[in-house]
Amino acid sequence: MRPDTPAENVDHTAEAARLERTADLYPEDAEALLLRAAAHRELSGDRPAATTLYDRLLASDAALEQPFLVRALKASNLWEYGHEAEARAIITGIRSAAPRDPAPWVIVAESLEAHDELEQAHETYTQAVRLLLTGAPQPPRAAHPLLFGRHRVRRMLGATHDEWDALADTVHTLPITLDELHDPKRVWSLGSENPAELQAEILRLRAEVGAFREAMSRPFPVAVLHWPAAELTELTEAYPALAEEYPSYEAHLASIEADLRELSASGTGNLGIVTGTVPSYEAFAASELTSPADPALLPQYATTLAARGRATAWPPERTAACWCGSGRTYGDCHGAD
Repeated sequence: MRPDTPAENVDHTAEAARLERTADLYPEDAEALLLRAAAHRELSGDRPAATTLYDRLLASDAALEQPFLVRALKASNLWEYGHEAEARAIITGIRSAAPRDPAPWVIVAESLEAHDELEQAHETYTQAVRLLLTGAPQPPRAAHPLLFGRHRVRRMLGATHDEWDALADTVHTLPITLDELHDPKRVWSLGSENPAELQAEILRLRAEVGAFREAMSRPFPVAVLHWPAAELTELTEAYPALAEEYPSYEAHLASIEADLRELSASGTGNLGIVTGTVPSYEAFAASELTSPADPALLPQYATTLAARGRATAWPPERTAACWCGSGRTYGDCHGAD
């Protein structure tokens, strides 16, 4: 279920409760599941319940994969229902810790921006892009919102373009330029009686809504199952009937990339890869009252892993590590033309 689905189309309270129950069943996936549950709690209007879930994660004995993301989401949520001082303290802590992940930076900077703290938002965006992008040959996709947000705030502050704004322009792909999209004078054009000006504003708004939907959309990915070499060997030795599905490890890897490229070419979006393990697969088969030797169980297993937040987005950046675990970059491995 998409966490940004309008309230009239989904019962956010029920969906949050379902995710919380699932987190109890799969504690190893609790972080991803409870973050989605918290998003539904926020959308239902129950922000204190969302804070309780963030606190549950932060108080957990298990190490979090994205502790700064959890803190950033908690800060943003707290500020929305009147706990400004606590939110500011968390934001200050995140900035001092300087995480290397763009996501928490985006959340805290946008929270400052949303509450008209434009100077602080600008400082936060700038700190993040300098930390994460200085010397980078190409900004990773996850860092694009930092560049765009900084550009937007600078336009509102009336600042002149600098090298980071120019970089934002180069990675921007929508038909409306960033200068147009972030023009603070746009609001005045809404009162114009000139059809051309109104049409231009409609185009800008459509582009802005498209960018927002792309940034906020978190549907389950269409996931393809990947077995590491040792796991695949163990799987086919334990269940020889599956050897037809996986004639060799090399063929398995090639098939994954080919399937994903075919899905992408057909217009399927939000593709991902989930990594299987034999014990997890056997436990899933037992829960389904089915034999692990049944090939029909494999896509169901992949879908379940994706629903538990186990999917990695495909394709990676060309300069990022390849999904297969070879240690080479994606562009030099399975992403090579």
